[in-house]
Amino acid sequence: MSNILKVPHTLILLLAMMVTALIATWLVPQGFFDTTLSESGRQMVVAGTYQTVSERQYLTPWDLLTAIPRAFAAAQDVIFFVLIVGGVLSIARATGTVDALIGRLLERHGSAPQRLIFMVVFCFALASSTIGTAGEYIPFVIILVALCKAMRLDAMTAVGMIVAGYGIGYGVSAFNPFTVLIAQQIAEVPVYSGIWLRLAIFVPFVLIGFHHVWRYAQNVANDPSRSMMIGVPCILADKAQPDYPALNSRHKLILSSFILVLCIAVWGIATQGWYLYELGGVFIAWGALIAILGRLSADETAERFIEGVSDLVTTAILIGVARGIALILEDGQILHSLVHGMSLPLSYVSAEISAVGMLVIQTLLNTFIPSGSGQAYVTMPLMAPLGDLVGVPRQVAVLAYQFGDGFSNMIIPTNAVLMGILGMAGVPYGHWFRFCLPLLLKLMLASALVLVLAVMFGYGLDVQPVAQMS
Repeated sequence: MSNILKVPHTLILLLAMMVTALIATWLVPQGFFDTTLSESGRQMVVAGTYQTVSERQYLTPWDLLTAIPRAFAAAQDVIFFVLIVGGVLSIARATGTVDALIGRLLERHGSAPQRLIFMVVFCFALASSTIGTAGEYIPFVIILVALCKAMRLDAMTAVGMIVAGYGIGYGVSAFNPFTVLIAQQIAEVPVYSGIWLRLAIFVPFVLIGFHHVWRYAQNVANDPSRSMMIGVPCILADKAQPDYPALNSRHKLILSSFILVLCIAVWGIATQGWYLYELGGVFIAWGALIAILGRLSADETAERFIEGVSDLVTTAILIGVARGIALILEDGQILHSLVHGMSLPLSYVSAEISAVGMLVIQTLLNTFIPSGSGQAYVTMPLMAPLGDLVGVPRQVAVLAYQFGDGFSNMIIPTNAVLMGILGMAGVPYGHWFRFCLPLLLKLMLASALVLVLAVMFGYGLDVQPVAQMS
């Protein structure tokens, strides 16, 4: 029975999804919406312009094979950022700073892991909610895995803390510039309007995520045999130290420089439009700095960096292949067809059910369009006027988009950031799916309740564009 239920390797799952996407391009009607350029220069679909192609074009197995290297090129920013972070953190471990930090955290939180879990989930959710951080959490993976290992927890707990915070932060974002700002602009409602509701539901949703991770961690602490990571080797199995060094002045200086790096990264994201290329450059500079502060030789620094990079080659492969799924759907001209087909049933149900339907559609479409801003440009030009027809305020349509995009980020294998985090932690995707699915269902149920109440109480009617009411 165990062999029958055994989940294939993550790479096999992703390749199977690519094959499924290829077959879908042969069966699903091929079509497209007309597009126009937004003020920011991004392509945005035009509602009511969907049309099927005059002659179906068939992708071949050869197109599937060539899509894989093309997908690696398309995901190169995430791939290289992950490799760079892995190399730099390997340098940091060589200085003893990471182990000293873990030792200090164990002194303060070793007897109260629930406090640590809440702090991590809350802080990561807050950062994602405000400035849209995501890939920036990758540097924390190895540190939290090592910390959980020392607390007799597992890597699943570490990933749960990070991803729950990341996904919930995006889902209930107060003013994430990559999702809320763009979606509200497209829906033609005032930017950052309706923030009071998003702030009100932030803590309750964070508590849902915290409770899920903490309950699992508590079960593992009480009975290690209940860990979902049984039989999966820990990535730090041969690197953990039984005795942690004291946190000396040199370690503190390196940690202070890390905080400075994070501040520079936040500044660059918020004011200069930085993303992974620039952040990668910042981490390379930090790697050189900590090598100097840690008094590592040039050769040792190079060896440690290459060692850290080599540990994440598997992760880089998974990220690249994951991008290939969406690439096949785009090449096969069925991405817009999926959006169009899913939106049609909403015009036949009540406003409350339509709002929940929008949530379901955004959740499903996030598998094919894992970019938050990209999904906004494809779906919001359709959902906003559709909401006018069925009585769903545009502000509620934006909220449904947020929920669907943010929460599903925690589980879809096409999310490069998620695959990077799982790869760095050594958590197989199948194991993660079993851990995360119940949490996603809880969040979806809570989201559906919020959406129904939002429609009932007229959330967003005060900013509804009157000229476009049906």
